[in-house]
Amino acid sequence: MKTEIQTYTTLLRHIKQRVAQAQQRAIYSANEEVLQMYWDVGEMLTGSQVADGWGQKTLERLSVDLKNEFPKIKGFSVRNMQFMMQFYEEYNKELTLPKYNTPAITKSPISQLNKNTKMDKYPIAQSPISQLPTYNFELPVKHLSWTHNLVLIQKVKDIRARYWYMIQCIKSNWRVDYLKEVIARDDYSKHGALANNFAETLPTNEAREVSSMLKDPYIFDMLTFTDEYNERDVEIGLVKHVEQFLVEMGAGFGFMGRQYHIEVSGDDYYIDLLMYNAFMHRYLVVELKNTDFKPEYIGKLNFYCSAVDDILCREGDNRTIGLLLCKTKDKVKAEYALRDIIKPIGISDYELGQVLPNDFRGSLPTIEEIESEFEESSKEDE
Repeated sequence: MKTEIQTYTTLLRHIKQRVAQAQQRAIYSANEEVLQMYWDVGEMLTGSQVADGWGQKTLERLSVDLKNEFPKIKGFSVRNMQFMMQFYEEYNKELTLPKYNTPAITKSPISQLNKNTKMDKYPIAQSPISQLPTYNFELPVKHLSWTHNLVLIQKVKDIRARYWYMIQCIKSNWRVDYLKEVIARDDYSKHGALANNFAETLPTNEAREVSSMLKDPYIFDMLTFTDEYNERDVEIGLVKHVEQFLVEMGAGFGFMGRQYHIEVSGDDYYIDLLMYNAFMHRYLVVELKNTDFKPEYIGKLNFYCSAVDDILCREGDNRTIGLLLCKTKDKVKAEYALRDIIKPIGISDYELGQVLPNDFRGSLPTIEEIESEFEESSKEDE
């Protein structure tokens, strides 16, 4: 029988969960309303500009009047109203699909405004997605903030790539700054690019999920070595920078250990890096090689995956994935090596940070030499 304290604690927890749920829904609802308002304003501005041919000064006047009328509401700067017009040109009214199959506009209404203004810093051409084919998915535009949406519109023109970044933002709660960073790294192109046998060893949905979580290459730019290094040096470096390492690995990964010990038939074995993904509910065995890919590496990784499945996996865990990281790989050799392997394994390259070679660094001027140069220049000016 529950005690009075247990009953109260349960009641309190349920109430807190319901309040948190209501707060979250209110946030989503408010965000959706703001986005819809911006789209509507963009429609009004675009329609009026096409019909009446007004220019920059009209936007400036609207900005002042709207700020005076709604002093507590931000977002009515000239620049943001330009973005509202672009937002309208990009998506349908439901904010679920790109606005294709619409009457073509020879020039964007915004491009017809006065070109001798600061607005030229933010040129907005006709939407490049207006002629794209039909898509079998809906864009989760309403689930992202206005700023996230602007970054994606400005920097990601390919709709399938944009959709992928949107999903990652929602799943992993990416901040705007981090979104800009992964777009600059072209993470979309890297995910799913590694050599693998997932389609042959996993159910279709799992194969697609795992493939989308892993990439090629991995960029460990937090590590730099001036001298020769081996796998152990890379392992130690990644552990020292574990937070950055986990960011590069992607959403949901937790670090379980380096040189993780397992025992098989009385013999000791040590996995280079062992990770667990909370989203996929599966272990990831990572083997690091400071060489080009060799087919024999796959046998050892296959062995480790089998051992982890039997020794570490619990009820609810999915099959262990193996990831081999090499300096480089030949895709044909990688395909042959994976062809008859029954464990799901991927092969990816990795890159370390670049350092200046000693001879190049020696040719750079010292701080003292730079200061002396400045002093000489100052004397000449006098």
